[in-house]
Amino acid sequence: SRQASGMASSLLLKGAVVLSAALTADAFAPGGAFLPRDSRAASLSTRTSGLSLAPPPSAARSNAALNDMNMLGVVITGAAGGVGFAYADEFMARGHDVVICDISDQIDKAAEALRKKHEGGTAKLYATKCDVSDPDSVQRLADFSKDSLGTVHKWINNAGVNGGRRHFDELGYKDIELVVKVNLLGALYCTSAAMKLLQQQEGVTGHIFNTVGSGVKGGGTPGYVCYGATKRGQPQMTDSLVAELEKGVQGYDRKEYPGKVMVHTLSPGMVFTQLLLDDSTPELRKFPFGVLAAQPEEVAADLVPKILAKSDQGGAVEYLTVDKVLTKLFNRFALGQKSEFIDDDGNVIKQPGAQYDENGVRALF
Repeated sequence: SRQASGMASSLLLKGAVVLSAALTADAFAPGGAFLPRDSRAASLSTRTSGLSLAPPPSAARSNAALNDMNMLGVVITGAAGGVGFAYADEFMARGHDVVICDISDQIDKAAEALRKKHEGGTAKLYATKCDVSDPDSVQRLADFSKDSLGTVHKWINNAGVNGGRRHFDELGYKDIELVVKVNLLGALYCTSAAMKLLQQQEGVTGHIFNTVGSGVKGGGTPGYVCYGATKRGQPQMTDSLVAELEKGVQGYDRKEYPGKVMVHTLSPGMVFTQLLLDDSTPELRKFPFGVLAAQPEEVAADLVPKILAKSDQGGAVEYLTVDKVLTKLFNRFALGQKSEFIDDDGNVIKQPGAQYDENGVRALF
C-alpha cells in the first residue's frame, strides 16, 4: 500500500541518517579487538575475547577452493580469541601457516583448538605469549615468527584494549597508560619489529596491517576517550609509513632493502565479542549491534581473502563497507528483517548447543 511504502521510505531515510552519523562520528564504537573490562587485571592482557555471540551459517568449502594462493606465513597478534582467533582459523583453512600470540594463558587453548580443527590439513600453527606493550617481548615474537615460518608475508596487528566504557574522569592514570601502551605503543613496536624482519626477506613483499576502530574518523567516542585517541593515530601512522617507504625522508639518503614492505589499515567493524556486550544497554544491543555487528567468523571469512589479495601500497581493508552498511539498514528498516542474534527487547538469542558466559557471549572454542 501507499501508506506502507511511505513508512518504509521514512524508516529507510532514518537509517540513512544514522548511517551518516556512524560514518562521520564513529558513534557506535566499531572495532574487533575489544576486551572485557577486567582484562586490566590480567597482566596487561592484549587478547581479544575468546567468545562470540553465535555461529554464522555453515558453508562447505573444499581445500582446493580455499587454498587460493601459494602457502604464506602469517603473524597475528591478540589471537587468543575473538576476530584474531577467527583470522587464524580462516588462514589455516586456506592452507597458510600461522603464528598466533597473546599475553593471555588462553593462547595455549586457542592453539590446541586450531590444531585439532585443522588436523590432517597442510597448514601449521605456532603459538607464543607476547605482551605487545613490551618492546623486548615484541622482538622475541619477531624472532619466533622468523624461526617458525621461515618467511613472513602478512603481519596483522590485531591486539588491543579499550579500558572499559566509562567516563574519562573516572579513569586512573594506570588505566589511561594501559590503553596507550597496548594500542599505540604496541602498534608502533610491532610495526617496527615487523618492518625490520620483512625488509631482510630478499625478493619478498611483506604486508603489515594495523587495526583501526572507533575514533578512526575523528568523531567523538564517549565512554572510550583513550581508545578513540589511540585508534585515531593508526591511519596517520600508516600513511606516514607509506610515504616514507615510497618516497623516503627528505634530507636523508634513500634506503634500499632486500625485501619490500607495504603497510595498510584493517577495519573489522563491529564484531560480537565480550566487550561489545559488556557494559552495553538493551538499546545498544537492539541498535546498532543487532543490525550492524557481525560474528568473528563472518568477519574473518570476508577480510582474509581481501588481505591475501592486497597487492598495492597503503589503503584500507574493511569489513563494514558503505554498501554493506546500506544493505543491513535496508534489510532492517525497509524490509523489517529482525536480528538473528538480538531479540526485540535487546536480549541475546542463545543458539541450541552453544556455550555462553554471563553476558550472553558464546565461546569460540
